[in-house]
Amino acid sequence: MRIFKETLEDYKILLRSVPSMVIAAFVLSVVLMNLLAGRELYRSDYFCLNTGLALSWISFLCMDCICKRFGGKAAAEISVLAMVINIFCAVIFWGLMLTPGRWAAFYSSADPAVGEQITAGIDSTFAGAWYVVAGSSIAMFASSVVNSVLNQMIGNKADQGDFCGFAVRSLLSTCAAQFVDNFVFSALVSHVFFGWNWTQVLICSFTSMIIELAFEAIFSPLGYRISKGWEKEKVGQDYIDFRKLVNAG
Repeated sequence: MRIFKETLEDYKILLRSVPSMVIAAFVLSVVLMNLLAGRELYRSDYFCLNTGLALSWISFLCMDCICKRFGGKAAAEISVLAMVINIFCAVIFWGLMLTPGRWAAFYSSADPAVGEQITAGIDSTFAGAWYVVAGSSIAMFASSVVNSVLNQMIGNKADQGDFCGFAVRSLLSTCAAQFVDNFVFSALVSHVFFGWNWTQVLICSFTSMIIELAFEAIFSPLGYRISKGWEKEKVGQDYIDFRKLVNAG
């Protein structure tokens, strides 16, 4: 009970401290990338890309900014919050897709039968599958823990407050965490339900990680400026002081 109360108090102060725009971008990127992950961008025997990759880097950049200013624990907690909201949204989407109705795309088709197929296809996209939601949630939890722990550890040793330090801690932690995210999802979902072999799982995990890491590298200067701005303006100082008291006690 004590741990629950301390965690609740930690969350209350954290959510008041982290800028709402960052939390909104984090949560929105997680929800949207899971929706877009169902659409293939490119596929071959050993290589597969989905459109969700275009957004997945946002959540990791947000984690890096939060970890830089608020610490690894805070980054992991915001990740868990985003994961819970994503599950909640998935349940809402699934429930709404069970109701009767047609999408606007139905009326753009001259053939009603084709329109019904279009509606059914969109319904199935939003409703998703339980194993996809479960797999993505487990993968996100594992990768967020890896990212937060590594980012904090590397930051304690290599970050002197400049961009180089931010880039090193961000890129190395993101590299490991993105691979974990892709591997866990591919192993739990693609291998079990889609029939991927382990070679496909490993190659897809590695290639997707490279693409996501490239996005992270491109936008790292933005993340550095954001986190330094928080530090200069003492954004979230209440949470930082709270964590110092907890750690001291």
